[in-house]
Amino acid sequence: MARHLPEQNFQLLSDLCIGSRRSCTNKPTGVSFFPFKSAARKVNTKIKWGVKSSVVEQTPQQTTVDVKQLVDFLYDDLPHLFDDQGIDRNMYDEQVKFRDPITKHDTISGYLLNINLLKKLFQPDFQLHYVKQTGPYEITTRWTMVMKFILLPWKPELVFTGLSIMGINPQTQKFCSHADLWDSIQNNEYFSLEGLLDVVKQLRIYKTPDLESPEYQILKRTASYEVRKYLPFVVVETQGDKLSGSKGFNDVAGYIFGKNSTAEKIPMTTPVFTQAFDDDQSKISIQIVLPREKDLNGLPDPNQETLGLKTVEGGIAAVLKFSGKPEEDVVREKEKALRSALIRDGLKPKAGCMFARYNDPGRTWNFVMRNEVIIWLEDFKLE
Repeated sequence: MARHLPEQNFQLLSDLCIGSRRSCTNKPTGVSFFPFKSAARKVNTKIKWGVKSSVVEQTPQQTTVDVKQLVDFLYDDLPHLFDDQGIDRNMYDEQVKFRDPITKHDTISGYLLNINLLKKLFQPDFQLHYVKQTGPYEITTRWTMVMKFILLPWKPELVFTGLSIMGINPQTQKFCSHADLWDSIQNNEYFSLEGLLDVVKQLRIYKTPDLESPEYQILKRTASYEVRKYLPFVVVETQGDKLSGSKGFNDVAGYIFGKNSTAEKIPMTTPVFTQAFDDDQSKISIQIVLPREKDLNGLPDPNQETLGLKTVEGGIAAVLKFSGKPEEDVVREKEKALRSALIRDGLKPKAGCMFARYNDPGRTWNFVMRNEVIIWLEDFKLE
């Protein structure tokens, strides 16, 4: 799905490119450098740029840049962004220009100082999805960054996904500009109040038990939902009555508390799922996720005929998170809002949905309880 950004964002990129043109050293007279132009066209071909038509004016003095080698370098180097090894500063111009919606630096030293600050305040997990050439002197990367803010008692998890558009100085054959675009906001211009509010919003309190949950990777986070890639997981399930209901919960909970063929007590996990198998929600099941080390064939049989064990195959799903008491009308409205947003964004939601409660469904208090509506997707491609 292409990311459509408003015109002011590209004005930012244009300004940044002009700054990069001034800062790239050892450049012959007459070379103008606009590293973001081709990626901008790819994002939205309707945007009109007030810059020259060529990315770089060719001159006899210019050198050939091995962009493929730089792509391979980034695949190897960027995963070290927050570890002890760190990225290789020698591949960046000293006057590299870095911009994201709330941060800017004009030197590689300033950029590395920002990285070290993030390492101290958060526990960053940087996940690189792809690196590819998007222009003669431009490389674009797609990534996910998950950060746990350790200074707050509830240690909120901040998630950012987006693109980094990196300009190459054809003379030094190093990176001389780097602009981050977040998927979750429209205004990626520095300084973006929308970006700041996006950060603040993620600092809110969610009351989530410290229990094992299904494994997933966040591929994309928009303003209203996340796209996740789930690994397969095993559940014990029985018939429910409605998405927000607790009918059948005591039966599936009884299975993990030892009411099974071997009287085995199985560790608790989170969340509790209720699943609707069609859009009319005519059939509902309630499910408890079983620990990851449990194999379907090695689990004890349920004592009740109404209980069943199955493997959920995983896949790509869209997730809308919200807090508060999950009344049935609220859950249904969230499902409708999520489905509408997915269709608007050109995605293909499957029939039915899942509702995830990370707290005991018998609880009726605590406005900070974490809830999620989940819809599986078809044919998702990360772009």
